[in-house]
Amino acid sequence: MPGAKSDAPAPVCGDGLIPSRDQTSPGPRKGARSVWDRVPYLLAAALFLAYAAVSVGRYRRMESRSWDLGIFEQAVRAYAHLQVPVADLKGPGANILGDHFSPVTALLAPAYRLFPSPLTLLVAQALLLAVSAIPVTRAATRLLGRGSGLAVGIAYGLSWGIQRAADFDFHEICFAVPLIAFSLEALLRRRWRAALLWALPLVLVKEDLGVTLAAIALVVAVRAHRGGHSRAVPYALAVLAFGAVATLVTLTLIIPAFNSGGAYDYWDKVGEGGAAAGAFGGLDTKLRTLAWLLIPTTGLLALRSPLLLVALPTLGWRFLSADDHYWGTDWHYSAVLMPVVLLALVDAVDILRRSERPWLRQYADRLPACAAAAALALTTSLPLAGLTEAKTYEKSERVVAVEKMLDRVPDGATVEANIGPISRLTSRARVFWVGAARPVVPQYVALDVRSGWTKDPVAYAEKLHPGTEYVPADTAYGYVLLRRDREPGTRS
Repeated sequence: MPGAKSDAPAPVCGDGLIPSRDQTSPGPRKGARSVWDRVPYLLAAALFLAYAAVSVGRYRRMESRSWDLGIFEQAVRAYAHLQVPVADLKGPGANILGDHFSPVTALLAPAYRLFPSPLTLLVAQALLLAVSAIPVTRAATRLLGRGSGLAVGIAYGLSWGIQRAADFDFHEICFAVPLIAFSLEALLRRRWRAALLWALPLVLVKEDLGVTLAAIALVVAVRAHRGGHSRAVPYALAVLAFGAVATLVTLTLIIPAFNSGGAYDYWDKVGEGGAAAGAFGGLDTKLRTLAWLLIPTTGLLALRSPLLLVALPTLGWRFLSADDHYWGTDWHYSAVLMPVVLLALVDAVDILRRSERPWLRQYADRLPACAAAAALALTTSLPLAGLTEAKTYEKSERVVAVEKMLDRVPDGATVEANIGPISRLTSRARVFWVGAARPVVPQYVALDVRSGWTKDPVAYAEKLHPGTEYVPADTAYGYVLLRRDREPGTRS
């Protein structure tokens, strides 16, 4: 492994970086160096194929985990046709910018216009997550040497937070992950301006990430000041202020302006005593999340790096929330933390290899390989393990039958649906969420009733829309398609 072996502190280069054994040894000549230069990109390519296979495979098996894929497809579809980003799944005519402020998703519009399918969003997410491995691996290689750099890249690419995000249907945070990774890579290279510029677009990804931008700017200011680059400090402080103000303005002015209720719908997550309940509730879950965040990925060594401060805003809003869905390790919520903790590990290893304690130098020296081994071991119980199973690549008879049933819905029709059918309809129909009375009476109702949550789908649909009669149009493997037979106020 790279790193100093003697009891004396390792020497420091002119730019403050420790030369690794890989960097100082004669080693192979130009050809070998060019191969190593490609390693971050080759790793990213392999990760892209793996993430895409998992995500697309889940879609092909009709195993969507939420309605998010449908919501984002509706918004991107509107952007692709130069329309207001309406997501009817959030409510008829609901502007998605009044729910979460994520105009960055408009970048997917050109690709979606060419390939109008939810698969476009899933593949784009896989690509963005994979690209984020490039700056992480480059930064680790530059500071720690080739072997350790590759180990950190593997640990990052297989980290549980990234795997959970790749396995999720779609979420706008896939844009934040590479932005944070590139920003922190530039920070570790002491390229203060680049670090700030990479982080600035975070305010367009989601409303809470302005505080993450402020945290990055704070670390830049501290590092620049300590490094004697005082000219960068005012710029960093200005970006810090911008991030904080952007979050405040977005939450109190921009989102309410687009929201039909004139407010930010998620205040209730911490309202009515929710903050206190969130802060003191579910401590066992939160401690497990922190353990997963710091132990298998960094061996607790990330605690020695100020870069870990960048994770605090995300952990703060999640752990203060009264909604226990935010506390655990499921879903996609920890993806933005993965580049932070892995690059904090890189920074800490680089710092501790100067330590006067031999045991600490040796621990830091071996930790990248240990993190990679832990990630590989944990992958056996994480989403990428599905790549070894034949069912990942199969489309069952059940799915074929359900898709054939849903094909009976005409293009442009209005449909109410629950999670199962949504993603098969949003690319060509106007889809609403089922479960409550709506001002739009849909022409069709498509339901996944496999769990038996309703014994009479027709009665359920007619209860949602009194005076409307629905008749069964088709059924398949626990899915039901109902067709409107009579509109309210008409006579048969």
